[in-house]
Amino acid sequence: MAERSPLAIFVAALLGAVVGTGLTLTFGRSWLVRDTAPPPVVNAPPPATPVAGSAAADPVVDIVQRMGPAVVSITTVVPGRETFFGVTPPSEGQGSGVIVSPDGRILTNSHVVAGSAEIRVRLANGRTLPGRLIGRDPANDIAVVQVRGENLPAAPLGDSTALRVGEPVIAIGNPLGFQSTVTTGVVSALNRTIRPQPGVVLENMIQTDAAINPGNSGGPLVNSRGQVVGINTLIIEAAQGLGFAIPVNTAQQVAERLVEHGSTTRAFLGVGAVQVPEHAAAQVGLQPGVGVFVTEVVPGSAADRGGLQPGDILLRVDQTTIRNPEQLRLVVQRHKVGDRVTLLLQRQGEQGEVTVVLGEAPEAP
Repeated sequence: MAERSPLAIFVAALLGAVVGTGLTLTFGRSWLVRDTAPPPVVNAPPPATPVAGSAAADPVVDIVQRMGPAVVSITTVVPGRETFFGVTPPSEGQGSGVIVSPDGRILTNSHVVAGSAEIRVRLANGRTLPGRLIGRDPANDIAVVQVRGENLPAAPLGDSTALRVGEPVIAIGNPLGFQSTVTTGVVSALNRTIRPQPGVVLENMIQTDAAINPGNSGGPLVNSRGQVVGINTLIIEAAQGLGFAIPVNTAQQVAERLVEHGSTTRAFLGVGAVQVPEHAAAQVGLQPGVGVFVTEVVPGSAADRGGLQPGDILLRVDQTTIRNPEQLRLVVQRHKVGDRVTLLLQRQGEQGEVTVVLGEAPEAP
């Protein structure tokens, strides 16, 4: 039997992982399922006095003290609806969010505020303010909520493209009404593709073992420098240590469009991609950290019309060298529907260019 190349072995392992994942994953209540029970009443303990040389010197404690005031609890009221059996009563949902500007702009998940007739935002100091939905993008599961305020504590945003597997992270949120709950972990993997429900595909997700619980959705994932690098989004209910966050670069880009237009129309290339491993890159003559491996081409998309195939390596879009799937997505989304872009591809050791016309991303529920 002929020996397979490292790239072929990588592709086979990847496809096996995708198939296995699709058969076994069940998504938990952090995604879309609303908790209608009232939040538990928690008696706050008296403030603890740090012991010299212990908690006071813990960088996690310092980060939480600085970041905590920017994390908010979001309560939504969903109106009742008519059914065959009569009108259902209104229901409440719980989620989290993070203030990203002193004038009260808040990032959260789209599914946290979907269908809501009323939004209430509880600040870390206990004050509750009415929230106004600026816009939401179900395809990226990002929403922007606005509260009226001045000089509110805003969280600094980091660069999610600089994340590395194994890097420590902190998840902050308000699961089930427990204010400012903190969990720690590491970045377990990058550029994950998750399908939480039919018609919704979340790409380039950050996987972490920091616990993301029901109600934590929309809260920040924070790096060791106290910067937001992700928006906590969902968990795998049947497994421990499998949480996912939207990269903050993606969230920020979507939020800017929502603030400007109230909705999003996204350019769409139509490929699924993963980063080329360093050992495989050497086998095909590429520099480490350059290029993404095309795993899927969406029928009828710009990539399909341009002749891209699974197995191609995408090296460049116009003059931008592509280094990972998140960067590819961000580069494409900077363009408008109908823009022409030139792709540099490598196929079976040969490089060539193809020009495609970007289409419109399909709508998500």
